[in-house]
Amino acid sequence: MPKRLAQCLLAVLLCTFCACNQDKGRKPEFVLTYSVFFPSTHIHSILAEQWADEIKKRTDGRIRIDVYSGGVLTGAGENFECVVRGVSDIGMSCFSYSRGMFPMIEGLDLPWGYENGAQATEIANNYIRFFKPAELEEVTFLFAHAHGPGILASRKNISTADGFSGMTLRGTGLSAQMIRTLGGNPVGMSQGDAYEALRKGVVDGTLCPIETLKGWKQGEVIDHVIRIPAIGYTTVMFVVMNKKTWGKLPPELQQVITDVNQEWVLKHGLAWDQADEEGENFVRALGKSFHDFPVEENARVKKAFEPMFAEWAAKLESKGLPGKQALKFMQEQFTK
Repeated sequence: MPKRLAQCLLAVLLCTFCACNQDKGRKPEFVLTYSVFFPSTHIHSILAEQWADEIKKRTDGRIRIDVYSGGVLTGAGENFECVVRGVSDIGMSCFSYSRGMFPMIEGLDLPWGYENGAQATEIANNYIRFFKPAELEEVTFLFAHAHGPGILASRKNISTADGFSGMTLRGTGLSAQMIRTLGGNPVGMSQGDAYEALRKGVVDGTLCPIETLKGWKQGEVIDHVIRIPAIGYTTVMFVVMNKKTWGKLPPELQQVITDVNQEWVLKHGLAWDQADEEGENFVRALGKSFHDFPVEENARVKKAFEPMFAEWAAKLESKGLPGKQALKFMQEQFTK
C-alpha cells in the first residue's frame, strides 16, 4: 500500500474515533425529569424508560430524560399538579386521581363496554385530540393510554347484583360512582395503597383491570376474580409535559417527541392487553377462582348504570361544555 494512501486511511480512522468519543462525551442540551406512578417493574414504567431512551437516540443525545418510577418524585395524586408547577417536567398518572379536575375527560372512564386496552387507548386519544379539553391547557398533552375492561377482584364471591350491597370496594373517579350505584361503599385510593388495604381487610375488593393483580401483586390478597361485562370501564392515564419545558425545546426536538409519542401510544395499548393476559395467568397460578357473572345479573348491572351516561352529559352541559356532543361521540365509538 502506498505510504500516502496509508496516511490518509489512518487520518480517517482517527477522525472517526474522535467523533465517536465526542458523541459519547456530549452533554445533553436538555435534561428532563419524568415522574411515573407505576412501580419500576411495571410494563408501563419499562415503556416509559424505553420512550426516554428512544428520544435520546433520535435527538442524538440532545435530550436526556431521567425516569423516576414508583411515585418517588411526585405521588400519584399530585402528579399532574406537579407537572403544572414544574416540580417534574413530565408526568404519568391517572386522570381519576384528581377527581373533579377533568370533567370532559372523566367520562372516558364510564363503563362503555371496552373490549381491550388497545381499543380503550385509541378511543381516549381520539377523544382528547378531537375535543381539546380546556382542563389540559396548563400542560402540553403528549398522549394517553388506558387499560382493558375492569373486573371485580374480591375477597368474597358474589353472583348477583345485590351482592354489591354493603361491600367496601376500592374505586376512584367514576368507578367509585359505579360502586355507589350498586349499593357498595367506595374507598378512593391509588393502586399503590390497594395491596395493604386488601390484605388487612380495609376493603373487600377492588374494581380494576386484571393486569393489576400481577402488576401491583394484588392477586396475592384476593380470592376471586369476577368478570362482569357491564363493568367494562377503563381508567385513562395521561402523559403530559410542563408547558414552559415544552416551549424551551426547539421545533425539531418537539417534532421528534411527537413522532415517538405516536409510536408509543400503540405500544402502551398493546402492553395493556399483554399485561391482562399475564395478570390472569398469574392469578390462576396462585389458585384463585374465576367466575363469570350470570347473564341476567349482568343485565341488571347494565340497567343500573344507564343513568350515569345521561347525568355525565347533563353535568357537562350545565358547565357550558359540549356534553351532548361528547355523549354522541362515545356512543358512536361502540357502534362502528
